[in-house]
Amino acid sequence: MKQQKSGSKTANIFYYFRIAVLFSGAAILFFACENNIEKIKAFNTIDNLPLLEARQFETLYTDSGKVRFHIKAPKLLQFETEGKTYLEFPEGIELVKYDERQTVISSITADYAKKFEKEEKWEAKNNVIATNAQGDTLKTEHLIWEEKEEIIYTEEFVRIIRPDQIITGIGFQSDQAMQNWRIKNPRGTIYIEVEDTPPASSDTTEQIPQPEIVPQSGQQPVRFNNEPTSAGF
Repeated sequence: MKQQKSGSKTANIFYYFRIAVLFSGAAILFFACENNIEKIKAFNTIDNLPLLEARQFETLYTDSGKVRFHIKAPKLLQFETEGKTYLEFPEGIELVKYDERQTVISSITADYAKKFEKEEKWEAKNNVIATNAQGDTLKTEHLIWEEKEEIIYTEEFVRIIRPDQIITGIGFQSDQAMQNWRIKNPRGTIYIEVEDTPPASSDTTEQIPQPEIVPQSGQQPVRFNNEPTSAGF
């Protein structure tokens, strides 16, 4: 009889042990599934989904019946996060600005852009190119445009290409029409001289003009404006 009781106790121990193992496994599985569900919910949260999506987007911004901006983009996405709305242009953007006479005064293109609606602030990234009415071209990888302040700026490396020179440096600020601009930390200027030469004869080898490289101009900012007055930056 004692041996039967001992065997019964052993069986009960194994029985409860198996139940405990089953509950532990179920608990682990439950928490694992719960974590996965939370991850799935976080991944599919409404905040990560666009409220609006448009292809081949094109629009005109007008003021007092006159066109001020013309925007074209292959793709437009509109998001709202924590009550803030912003537009995203993941496949690039082209923005053209006009004056009161409907003349193009500047343009900006980039491979990626974002606009924060409330702040009236634009951010352009990757292969950013901005031009003004005089044909000056700014090239950089990151550019901010604040509509309220009517300025554009960056802290990244910039290259300004003009008909007769190329200016490089770190940091840039300008009015939104790129009429008055300055480079914060100039790195150097390359002057390009194109001389008038007589037509080459059969026994004359065409001479290709070589650019003149000017050493680093120090830490004084490079400024440019179309008027004799200062830019005000």
